[in-house]
Amino acid sequence: MMRKIKVAFVCVHNSCRSQMAEAISRLLAADVFKAYSAGTETKPQINQDAVSVIKEIYGVDMNQTQRSKLLSEIPPVDIVITMGCNVTCPYLPCKYREDWGLEDPTGKNKEMFGQTAAVIREKVFNLKKRIENESI
Repeated sequence: MMRKIKVAFVCVHNSCRSQMAEAISRLLAADVFKAYSAGTETKPQINQDAVSVIKEIYGVDMNQTQRSKLLSEIPPVDIVITMGCNVTCPYLPCKYREDWGLEDPTGKNKEMFGQTAAVIREKVFNLKKRIENESI
């Protein structure tokens, strides 16, 4: 059996987009890759709007299953996905990296969080397919 690929979802604060990506990946792609999320800074808690949207759509409470982590707290990974933090994007060694260019919904309405979750879901499915097809 092949070693499972490790994917890190990274943004500066590790409280919103990267956490949503970790939760969605754990639900929809756990058979293909192991998901982590981390940042260069942490927040005392995950963004509660993100928590409520993921809970509503997927029935998972990120307050129970995840926490804001620093890059140094996750194992070495194969793939790094940055969420769209441009110049301040944290660096993490990996074999492959891409930026998803997602706007941070923090401070915006619930609809924006739902839209962000939907985009992340599409991108996670796409990433899963590419890993399965060994195209990355």
